[in-house]
Amino acid sequence: MYRISEEVAAMGKKRIEGYPVDGFVWGSGPKNPAIMLVGEAPGENEVETGIPFTGRAGKELMASLQSVGLAREDVYITSAVRSRPYKWGTKKKRNGEIIERKYNRPPTKKEIIAHAPILDTEIQDVRPPLIVTLGNVGLQRLIGPKAKVMELHGVLMETPILYWDDEDGHFKETAEIYHIFPTFHPASVFYNPPVRTLKDADWQKLKSLLGEMK
Repeated sequence: MYRISEEVAAMGKKRIEGYPVDGFVWGSGPKNPAIMLVGEAPGENEVETGIPFTGRAGKELMASLQSVGLAREDVYITSAVRSRPYKWGTKKKRNGEIIERKYNRPPTKKEIIAHAPILDTEIQDVRPPLIVTLGNVGLQRLIGPKAKVMELHGVLMETPILYWDDEDGHFKETAEIYHIFPTFHPASVFYNPPVRTLKDADWQKLKSLLGEMK
């Protein structure tokens, strides 16, 4: 199993101090995975368990992996941001009481930059043969803000990716070329059910690609 160093993790935690985020979830998977999965950020379940992609979205992702002959142990799972971004909202309990609670939200650009060196380190160390991005946040972190999963899903891209340059204070393109396969975030099927057909078709394309890469 591969894990970023304590030093890199501590640096990431320090860089994101002061932002409305909770906890820290480590990436998970072997040093030589079949693929690397890059999601958005942990949610409430992930911060509680310390395991990426648990809860409903995790079950959906595991079903997709199973459909291409892979299991959690075969892949490296990470995300653009490693702490849970939250916002405060209200919830009405069954007894009518209104309570304040934290809700998940997408990470901001500054939060993505704060944890950019973590993902950069993982990619350099793991050197995945194929990176599967899950949703727009993971895709845009690696390809750029104009990339849209609805336009690029299911297409194998051979492209440089973005890494954060602290000295210059902006993202730069790598010299190396990477294989990127964008698809939908597993949670997207819950709030946009028609996406399921597209997502499942993407994973079947991925199955063919993995067969060709063996």
